[in-house]
Amino acid sequence: MIKTLYARVILTFLAVIIFSLLTSSLIGLILFKKEINEVGQNDMIAAGEEIIQLYEQTRPEDTDMFIKRMVKLSAYPIHLFDEAEEATFYGLKNNNIIQISPEAIRKVLQGNVYRSNAREEEAFIGIPFQFEGKQYAMFLQFSPQNENIINRMVLIVLLLALLIGSLCILIAARYLVNPLKVLKQATKRLAKGDFDVELKMKRTDEMGALAQSFNEMANELKQLEQMRQDFVSNVSHEIQTPLTSISGFAKALKNNNLVAEGDRVYYLDIIIAESGRLSRLGDNLLKLASLDSEHHPFEVVTFNLDEQIRQIVVTCKPQSSARNIRIDLELPVAVKITADADLLNQIWMNVIGNSIKFTPDDGMIHIGISHNSKEVEVSITDSGIGISPGELNSIFERFYKTDKSRNRSNNGNGLGLAIVQKMVSLHHGSIQVKSTLGQGTTIIVKLPIVPPVG
Repeated sequence: MIKTLYARVILTFLAVIIFSLLTSSLIGLILFKKEINEVGQNDMIAAGEEIIQLYEQTRPEDTDMFIKRMVKLSAYPIHLFDEAEEATFYGLKNNNIIQISPEAIRKVLQGNVYRSNAREEEAFIGIPFQFEGKQYAMFLQFSPQNENIINRMVLIVLLLALLIGSLCILIAARYLVNPLKVLKQATKRLAKGDFDVELKMKRTDEMGALAQSFNEMANELKQLEQMRQDFVSNVSHEIQTPLTSISGFAKALKNNNLVAEGDRVYYLDIIIAESGRLSRLGDNLLKLASLDSEHHPFEVVTFNLDEQIRQIVVTCKPQSSARNIRIDLELPVAVKITADADLLNQIWMNVIGNSIKFTPDDGMIHIGISHNSKEVEVSITDSGIGISPGELNSIFERFYKTDKSRNRSNNGNGLGLAIVQKMVSLHHGSIQVKSTLGQGTTIIVKLPIVPPVG
């Protein structure tokens, strides 16, 4: 069984060449057989006329010896028929004797030239010949020696074409297969986790396009691997921090000598808070996994967007009132939208919750809606701490936190905005952030009035 592509390419090309040569030879023979016979007959007629002319000029005494010499010189066997249609054959060594029909013999004896037709086995001609006052019919038969020479010539040409073609194929196949060998080695390295592999092929054909696609795939896999490592590191960190707190305070609570009775409730509150933080992390990770999958439930209904946002503001009222944060609403009445109400509810809860979280006491949050026949735009502006320009492009990354000094107090895990962006994307919408450090942040969510089909 042939396993290497190199061998398959060579054998395939050889088979194609051999088949092409044999087929073309057969077709050529069929197409030019009539012409070849005609040319051969013309040559035999010319040879016969030369023999007759030479005889008339020399008038040899020994006619048999003369004809035998002519046969050797012309390489055409001769059949000589007298008026009684009795035949005398003059041939070369190993010549076969063809059968000539009586009609052809009589036609020549009557003084006509005869040419064999396609129905007869071999090519021959007949011409009238007179000597010693008698009429003869002289037939010249196509010589197998001439045919053998032609056959050998054709065979040598075919073999030379096959040999030269094979050498060219060996070189061309190596040129074609070498890039595949390089690609095979690179694929093995990629399979072993070496994502720094790169194919350097300066080609503009399909192999060049394949190499370019491979390099792009390797680069994307490298990025995915880096994302995976970062994700695992972030998850481990987010889990380890509360677990360390829970473990430390639980061990302290076991020892009555380490913790005063009045501090026990405080330590238990920390354990409960860190446990809740772990629970929220798990919920968010499950939510992200569900949103990333293609099987997340997406049920659209038509509802009033302004009413939904008002309900969210009411739900967040205790948190905003406790810090004296004013929330101003600029919401048109009856803004209809077709969307997944539960997902949008989570979007507003997360974004408005973040605005309250990062807005200082006595601050202000403004929520507005604008819309047209195709799109609705919701803007949420706070007077909070803001985000630096260098961090704006990273806030939607998973586990990214802008306010690293307040992680524990805010109980954040850096997944909120990543979840929001995914939910907005599921609605074929967009989310944009504008912020000035120390002055506040504006989040703009744009959603289609009716989500596109599919």
